[in-house]
Amino acid sequence: MNQLEQYLIVSDEVKAALAANKPVVALESTIISHGMPYPKNVETALNVEQIVRDNGAIPATIAILGGKLIVGLSAIQIEHLGKAGQAVIKTSRRDIPFIVAAKKDGATTVASTMILAQMAGIKVFATGGIGGVHRDAQNTMDISADLQELANTSVAVVCAGVKSILDIGLTLEYLETHGVPVIGHKTADMPAFYTIESGFKVDYKLDSATEIATALAAKWQLGLNGGAVIANPIPAQYSMDATEISATIEQALIDMQAQGVSGKDSTPFLLARIAEVTQGKSLESNIQLVYNNAALGARIASELSLAELPAKTAP
Repeated sequence: MNQLEQYLIVSDEVKAALAANKPVVALESTIISHGMPYPKNVETALNVEQIVRDNGAIPATIAILGGKLIVGLSAIQIEHLGKAGQAVIKTSRRDIPFIVAAKKDGATTVASTMILAQMAGIKVFATGGIGGVHRDAQNTMDISADLQELANTSVAVVCAGVKSILDIGLTLEYLETHGVPVIGHKTADMPAFYTIESGFKVDYKLDSATEIATALAAKWQLGLNGGAVIANPIPAQYSMDATEISATIEQALIDMQAQGVSGKDSTPFLLARIAEVTQGKSLESNIQLVYNNAALGARIASELSLAELPAKTAP
């Protein structure tokens, strides 16, 4: 047993799929424990897994349970996370060794899900939205660990763009600096989570899962390590009014500052406040965009599994 094997547990289904070069899609667990209330969180997580299956791939929901890095949660384990809710520790890169050492439960963020996915050999991860540079970051220096992970970890993240509570322009600048490509699926515009457009542009517009998978395969076969952002706009029928959501976010930010909320508690606070103000409309939009991303992630993973490595020849 190597050192990693004593910590990492990959489900039999996921392990068999990876061994057979079948498509697998990683899924995070923070959305279960911190993203929405029980039982909606469990229902949504299981629906996401089914959507991945319906689109030809194997789902691998990821979390830390009892100090073990679990890749491919069972329905019982998902139920456990859903019921425990925010009592489960929100776990990013810096937290992983401490949760493992203390044999505690941890819900993985975008960053830590990418890390565990790479450990298991999974190349595609579907989520809601990525973290980024927070508003007023020039004063707070609040920049999500997701961005640095995208620079270092070779996993493609399918998302509905950067969470609209963040500074989208600065986030895109950060990603550019660190060589992380932002690919728009059927769009040249960067989506803004709840809305289709943000006023910013993506780096490349690609119109199919095949094109995206081909570009990803080329990137990694060339030895260009690091991830990629696959920006997949929320379906139009679930997109919220840009003016309404902008005003709601501005008020939520004021409320957050007034209550002294900061750090890893910021995003859960803001999303919950927005859901409250919009009377649940933002939560429904959140769920639908995750479903949409799961379907695209499965299609990309399927195409990526078919991409053949080039023959190795002498230079």
